[in-house]
Amino acid sequence: MFSAQSGEDAIKLVGETEPKIHLLLSDVDMPQMSGPELGTALKKTRPDIRVMLMSGGDNGLLIINYGWAYLQKPFLSVKLVQMVTDVLHSEDRSQPGHGFDTRKDIPYLNTPRRVQ
Repeated sequence: MFSAQSGEDAIKLVGETEPKIHLLLSDVDMPQMSGPELGTALKKTRPDIRVMLMSGGDNGLLIINYGWAYLQKPFLSVKLVQMVTDVLHSEDRSQPGHGFDTRKDIPYLNTPRRVQ
């Protein structure tokens, strides 16, 4: 697992890392470079990387249009772990024309929960 403080740092880290990187997990809204911009940049050098973005804002449909998995904040850690697992074990649909629609492809994310 790798961690970077900015989009530019992430691009540099990926460029210096030889092993395969399976997943980018990033916030949508970041200073200097957005999560979608970072995902697009990394896809150029690592086309097989899966992209999963999260946000507390109202931009889920934009991310889904990129074809990337999206998780709305706030979320439970169990949902994050399950979604990462699902994204890593599903067909890579984060290529043009292969949209990963979180609303359809991971139905438990939208299942209403009864609060007690």
